[in-house]
Amino acid sequence: MVSVERVTTRRQQKEFLRFPEKLYRGNACYTPPLYIDEKKIFQPGFVYAESCDFECFNACRDGVMAGRITGIIQKDANAKNGEKRVRFNRFECIEDFAVAEALFGAVEDWARGKGMDTACGPLSFSDLEREGLLVGGYEYPATFEETWNPPYYGEFIERLGYRKEVDWTSSRLRLPAEGAEDMQKMADYVMRRYKLHLGASRGTSDFLKKYADGIFELIDKSYDLLYGTVPFTEGMKKLMIDNFKMIVSTDKVAVILDENDKMVCFGIAFPAIGDAFRPSGGHLTPGAVLRFLKARRKPSVIDLGLVGVDPEWLNRGVSVVVSAGLMDMLRKPGVKYAETNMNLEDNWAIQNQWKRFDEEKIKLHRSYVKPLI
Repeated sequence: MVSVERVTTRRQQKEFLRFPEKLYRGNACYTPPLYIDEKKIFQPGFVYAESCDFECFNACRDGVMAGRITGIIQKDANAKNGEKRVRFNRFECIEDFAVAEALFGAVEDWARGKGMDTACGPLSFSDLEREGLLVGGYEYPATFEETWNPPYYGEFIERLGYRKEVDWTSSRLRLPAEGAEDMQKMADYVMRRYKLHLGASRGTSDFLKKYADGIFELIDKSYDLLYGTVPFTEGMKKLMIDNFKMIVSTDKVAVILDENDKMVCFGIAFPAIGDAFRPSGGHLTPGAVLRFLKARRKPSVIDLGLVGVDPEWLNRGVSVVVSAGLMDMLRKPGVKYAETNMNLEDNWAIQNQWKRFDEEKIKLHRSYVKPLI
């Protein structure tokens, strides 16, 4: 027998948080989020508490924990898009369709009671968090920014009446066999022609102090029409800055400024840290911290985070400067390749940018949609 209950007690919260760790134990491809970060959804002052209504549900099969899911009503996103949508996220379950059916039924019933008419996802509280369901490339380890799930998740979701809304692709990028020098010449030419220059800083804190506001402004402008995005709140900005301080180093970020010091483009990359936290299940053990510090100091893989270009500069070749900077990172000793993380399949500006590299598409993630009335 399958039963579903809302997560309200501390015991239920712990079961909700620890379930993926138990389900995927020993899995070489699943990359857990930081447990300390996941706990925040149940803590006072949660950064999305004002902009979202949400409920978490646990499912049990014959009294044993068998699955979980979160329903999220992102009020800012609904207001922005004129919609009445509920997002589902943090869906995990054993290979039992009845468990999935019960979990989604709980979210859909809750959402209808809140006046929602459409369900979609996996999408989280904002696009700064993990989103999408893996539907291709199961054999590749997830980056720290990506989800991983077994194939039966997609099969269950489609049996429940959900259909594709958008896909994201992920690629591995290596230096091209030829053309890298031409890329740098093109970048130099663009910088000279438009009187652009790279923003300077004396370290991560100085970089964030100087450029964080410009980056947030540019994200809002360049990402505004992309699927799943939500307006930045002050809490989201602080969260993003705190995360950047932990992982970003100035040799993997770049901002491009015009002659009046206005930001026209930025690119942010990270050392790949998935391998650091996979063995600990996302817990900050001493071993995990040591692996993290090693990966940050001498990364073998680069994860690409955010690239933003002012829409007014899209047709002036500015993105070539970001590509040239990435090629410099790929030339560093010990670096094998870069992973793009998830890019919308119809975001042609970014998809075309990766064609400058030796690109191998390796993963496909999907967001689903279903009418509720």
